[in-house]
Amino acid sequence: MARVLFINAGSEGHVNPTIGVVQELISRGEEVVYFTIEDFRERIEKTGATVRTFDVQEFLKAFISGGRNNLLERINGLLHTADIMIPRVLEQIEGEYFDYIIHDSMFGCGLLLAQILKLPAISSCTSFAQSKSSFDIMFEQLSREIPEETFAEYQRLTAKIKAKYDAPIHSPYEVFCNPEPLTIVYTTREFQPFGEDFDQTYKFVGPSISSRLTQENVDLTVIQGKSPIYISLGTVFNQALNFYKLCFEAFGNTEHTVVMSIGEKLQLSDLGEIPKNFIVKNYVPQTEVLKYTKLFITHGGMNSVHEGLYYGVPLIVIPQSADQPVIAGQVANIGAGIQLQMENLTANQLSEAAEHVLGQPSFHKAVANIRDSFQKSGGFKRAVNEIFEYKSQFGI
Repeated sequence: MARVLFINAGSEGHVNPTIGVVQELISRGEEVVYFTIEDFRERIEKTGATVRTFDVQEFLKAFISGGRNNLLERINGLLHTADIMIPRVLEQIEGEYFDYIIHDSMFGCGLLLAQILKLPAISSCTSFAQSKSSFDIMFEQLSREIPEETFAEYQRLTAKIKAKYDAPIHSPYEVFCNPEPLTIVYTTREFQPFGEDFDQTYKFVGPSISSRLTQENVDLTVIQGKSPIYISLGTVFNQALNFYKLCFEAFGNTEHTVVMSIGEKLQLSDLGEIPKNFIVKNYVPQTEVLKYTKLFITHGGMNSVHEGLYYGVPLIVIPQSADQPVIAGQVANIGAGIQLQMENLTANQLSEAAEHVLGQPSFHKAVANIRDSFQKSGGFKRAVNEIFEYKSQFGI
């Protein structure tokens, strides 16, 4: 049995794909200590892992303090989180021994912690992977618009971290992508943009879809046999009252059964009169609903897109932020759905788009192909196989 230190951020999209990995590691005899935020304690503890936490508000304050105007400001924000993450982790594991570390590829100072602790390390990539060459090209293009003082701040922060922890940072790419000798990517090479460009240190294991280990209070028998349209904007960018009312206008009182999840921050009463063919909840068990769904209207988060395609559901993607436009573009590229823009979207456009996707056999064929590749890819079980192969290289 080996002891594993798992470092992750406080985000559904970064935590959920790791649930199955942690369960599988523990089922194969590993002991896992998992750092995340308090919101995910119960979910992670149900896997059998030991949970340690950090303060999400401190983390976000540090991250945002770098600025949001350009990529380097965001990278500086990640460097600011070192003052939160590194002391919190080191304090809480003092005197403990670990055999290796698995860390998120984007948050949590994983690469730095691996250096400080001198542990064999694995990067957990829950979004599309990015190679150093493509990052460097993008960064060079963007750097022309970045002020000199932002570069100076980057130099100051990296020098401070090296002096404090003896952990050198060689490039912005290291901060942003946390590369390691093994990177687990929770998609397939076929769905990854420019998938052929990545070497064998990147293991594309496919979507990691497992039980969310939560108690559900939604009666799914009401949608069985009805092939609903399912609408969800995820867990972050979901306070979209006008969009939900637009969906009522687009699909209300039609032959379609519609399941719509509106998140925890809006009340059902905020929506006004709900059409009789709509089932609206603050939360639904998404993977269960998708098993019956004929069309998924989504914000385009990686988890949601993976889950929709895994269950063979064509997509209409309406990206909100972050990497969602890139994911939406890839869905369109493989012919598994179409992309719409939230700005100036009308009920008529949404309705016509839905009928177009539902009525075109090419969408269903493309979705069937990607579904098959996803379901054969291995997911969290293959991820753990790759981790154990990596362990053997170090004699762990």
